[in-house]
Amino acid sequence: MAQEEGERLPQVLARVEAAHGITDLTQNLHFYDRWAPDYDQLQARGFLRLHGVDGSPEMLKQAQARGLYQSLSLCTLGQELLPNSEGTFDAVLIVGALSDGQVPCRAIPELLRVTKPGGLVCLTTRTNPSNLRYKEALEATLDELEQAGAWECLVAQPVEHWELATSEHEVAPGTSAKESFIPGIIYLYRKQEVPR
Repeated sequence: MAQEEGERLPQVLARVEAAHGITDLTQNLHFYDRWAPDYDQLQARGFLRLHGVDGSPEMLKQAQARGLYQSLSLCTLGQELLPNSEGTFDAVLIVGALSDGQVPCRAIPELLRVTKPGGLVCLTTRTNPSNLRYKEALEATLDELEQAGAWECLVAQPVEHWELATSEHEVAPGTSAKESFIPGIIYLYRKQEVPR
């Protein structure tokens, strides 16, 4: 989750879109193994204060060791409310946690709750066969919120080589788990200024 400093969100968004084009999110939002270098890019775009949330104390220790976050909170998304007031953040990102057995779809409205009106919510999920049922449920949740006027979809960008396969049943024929990637998708939504 990020808060901008010094500029309004529309100005920051305009700079991001001008610098990269909104469809170039695959390179800018693939934070898994290269979060620290991308932090500099976020800072250059006006996002200067990062706040992290994780359900694992060990992951919070790793995040704290990187020194990127102004605050870190232990919270199990989908089971507890986020420890933030409504409309706190200019941007909320959830990368790598929306899949079967991890963060349930019922957590999505909570991410939206802590986003400022006009703010951005970026979500990702895998689109490999073992996650398709979850992806369908996720998209139904996203669509319900859009139909209710809570937000608008700016981007739904498929990514063919999202992350390395983690099990042999996800491996493409003729490759090994060490060289096979699974697909994913990036969603970017803007919270409505005033709900319809």
